[in-house]
Amino acid sequence: MKTNNNYNGINTFSPSSGITEREDILAALHRFILQRPRLEYGNYGDRKAYRAEVRTITKQLHDARQLLVLVYRRSSITAENIKDGFGAYSGRLSWDGKRLDYCTGQYWPTEYRAAVCAVLARVLWEFFRDCAPADTIVTSQYIHNEAARQLGRSLARRLFN
Repeated sequence: MKTNNNYNGINTFSPSSGITEREDILAALHRFILQRPRLEYGNYGDRKAYRAEVRTITKQLHDARQLLVLVYRRSSITAENIKDGFGAYSGRLSWDGKRLDYCTGQYWPTEYRAAVCAVLARVLWEFFRDCAPADTIVTSQYIHNEAARQLGRSLARRLFN
């Protein structure tokens, strides 16, 4: 198996590399977020608006990486759990068993990483809910607090409300 990239312990292998489906999905998501956004400067009125968009897109990359690492490290999250998460973001990001497919809504550069964040946030929401202690009443506030504890307050505020 040849490693294409490595981020924080996540190896991104080529598809059909003989690893588990879970690892194939996570590797595909990792490669997907690493794509350049291909912004078109002409769509922005000035440099300030363009740079603001670049900052937002870069923040989405950092968020997606954090979520990906947490999902990767939770071995109890299965391929089926991840596949269930693809219903997030209106189901526009999907997994066909071999590769990811994304249907653009408005403007690719501003939404493809947000789609990955939504999918992974849904997976983690379900994980936090299902893995809560038996004596805990699981509310959205409980899940938000758990996300804040494991991912940081700002990321939890953006994705776990």
